[in-house]
Amino acid sequence: MLSRQSVGEFLAALGARTPAPASGSAVALTAALAAALAELCARFAGDEETAARAQALARRLVELADEDAAAYAAFMAERNEETRRRIVAVPEEVAALADEAGSLATRLQGQLGKSVAGDAEAAAELAGAAARAARRLAQLNA
Repeated sequence: MLSRQSVGEFLAALGARTPAPASGSAVALTAALAAALAELCARFAGDEETAARAQALARRLVELADEDAAAYAAFMAERNEETRRRIVAVPEEVAALADEAGSLATRLQGQLGKSVAGDAEAAAELAGAAARAARRLAQLNA
C-alpha cells in the first residue's frame, strides 16, 4: 500500500518503470497535501469543523492514491468495461475532493495572518493543479 510507504519509497516506486503507481497516485497525494495544508489553516483560524473536514479529505485522498494504483493494475491485467470504469471513477473522485480542499483553503485565506496565508495559498494552488490533472486523467482513461 502506498499509504504505508515513506516519501522516499513512494518516489522510488513512482519513478520505476512500472504501470503503477503513476500520475493518478501522484495527483491524489498532491490533493491530500493540499487538504492537509487546509487543515493546518483551519486550525490556525480556530475553525475545527473545517479542520475536521479537511482531515477527512486528506485521509480519503490517500486511500484514492492506493485505489488508483490498484485500479490501473486491474485494468492492465484485464481490460474490460468494469476495469475501465474504475480508472475513470477514481480520478473523477480525486478531482472533486481536490476542488473541495481548494475551496476550503480559499475560504480560510481571509481569516489568517501573514504567517499562515502562504499555506492557504499553497493549498489552493496544489488543489487546483491536482483537480485539473485528475480530470485530464479521467478524460484520457475514458
